[in-house]
Amino acid sequence: MGSKKIGVLCVDDHRLVREGISLIISRQPDMEVVASAATGEEALALYERHNPDVVLMDLRLRTMTGLETIQRIRTFDESARIIVVTMHDGDEDIYRAFREGARAYLLKDTVPDDLVQAVRSVFAGESHLTDEVAAKLRQRESNPPLTAREVEVLQLMLNGGTRKEIAERMNITEDTVHVHLKNIYAKLQVTDRGTAVNVALRRGIVHIE
Repeated sequence: MGSKKIGVLCVDDHRLVREGISLIISRQPDMEVVASAATGEEALALYERHNPDVVLMDLRLRTMTGLETIQRIRTFDESARIIVVTMHDGDEDIYRAFREGARAYLLKDTVPDDLVQAVRSVFAGESHLTDEVAAKLRQRESNPPLTAREVEVLQLMLNGGTRKEIAERMNITEDTVHVHLKNIYAKLQVTDRGTAVNVALRRGIVHIE
């Protein structure tokens, strides 16, 4: 009794989600939400002000993404303990989150069951992996990674760019775009543009902006 509670910063652009998570945390005798943020910019300011023990971070935020916010927080404090809480279950989303320094990755439909345990584990300096997330990471490791240029081509394809438009946007030739497309199709194990975009969206390699 009397020991310091685990201070939690909740970052999500949906008010109902923030309030729901805050309710779960407030029911725990050893935890409290010290601040809530709707944007990455707010999260950075509140992190510096409150120095929370654990951050709960959504990936899809306005202006600054969750991954960018994680990067900025860890530049300020490399020991930051961050848990991603999101609806995005693509293996590439999960891989990128852990690469940037997240200690746990929770899907919003499993939050009530796993959130409290994850907060305690991450606060104790441990990582927290559900079976589903661990399986997604193994899947990512078995897939050949795309280069930054290939991801850029995919994102431009998702945004409706033709081969000529992609070449102009990237300042490369159409033949080079064709080579990128061949490599993308091989790595994603698809044979056409539409399927490539769908697979990339499902895996979290690209996102609708």
